Amino acid sequence: MSKHPSLLQQFRSFCFQNNITDTEKAIEYFSVFGGMGWNVDMTKSLDALIEKKVLTNYKYIHADITTITQSNNTRHAVLTALATGDRREHSAFKKAKVSRKDGEHLIDFLVQNDILVLENSLEKPVKDEEISDKLYFVHPFMRFWFSSISPYYKGIKAGKYHEMTERWAHTKVGFSDYITGELFKEVVKKSFTDDPIVSIGSYWDQKVEIDLLAKTASGKLIAGSCKYSKAKAGKNALKKLKDDCKKAKLPVDIFVMFSKNKFSNELKKERGNDLVLFSSKHISSLLNDLSQKDLLVNNNKKY
Repeated sequence: MSKHPSLLQQFRSFCFQNNITDTEKAIEYFSVFGGMGWNVDMTKSLDALIEKKVLTNYKYIHADITTITQSNNTRHAVLTALATGDRREHSAFKKAKVSRKDGEHLIDFLVQNDILVLENSLEKPVKDEEISDKLYFVHPFMRFWFSSISPYYKGIKAGKYHEMTERWAHTKVGFSDYITGELFKEVVKKSFTDDPIVSIGSYWDQKVEIDLLAKTASGKLIAGSCKYSKAKAGKNALKKLKDDCKKAKLPVDIFVMFSKNKFSNELKKERGNDLVLFSSKHISSLLNDLSQKDLLVNNNKKY
């Protein structure tokens, strides 16, 4: 059992604390401020809040974070590589110009200090190939910090925010997609009640990545994909998912798909026991019955 509150627990706490009912907006703001226990004024724009709560308080937040990281520049470089890359351990080492031996020692430190969690591919590739573990940040805010604040510290320290804000204007468009994908896994977990899911995660090898892979109590294998674009998800998305599963030699029994912007009529006709479609309204159901008991105790300083 994880020693950390799950992402869903953090999300529900964030939404209860800040009285949020708009799920899409909740995900967008949670992707930046999640896990810190801060009060967030949802009537203000995300950019305005970032400036007020993060940029103007940079030196104080930086001091809190470096208490954990011990102001180690190499650790910061690896954390930024993970926050801006594909989350694979070895690619982060390469991007940060760290040897594998030093990198693995560094990751052990960051995991032990509750910044990162290791994630394995749910199924090992059939071929005898080595695949890198992935890592995710325990708290969404730390991912935001190391992707969008830490790399621009020189300007921010001097009160010059333009470099950070210009970069953020480009990255914020898809920044919350990762959180949406993780919440989709929670939706799938809650949806299979007759044959409960006993393990869930993702699959990756050197050539294929599958957003969601899960096993049920009866042994059925579920594979899923997430689509975030403005276009409706169509049969081509299902075909790609099936092709990827075939390449990975995964004997999938049920396919699940999430689309932020609905599905084509052609794909809807394919729904059945072996294809389940999920939309944003299903993620909204994760916020049902919020109450005081969802509020997590958090001892972080308030900003």
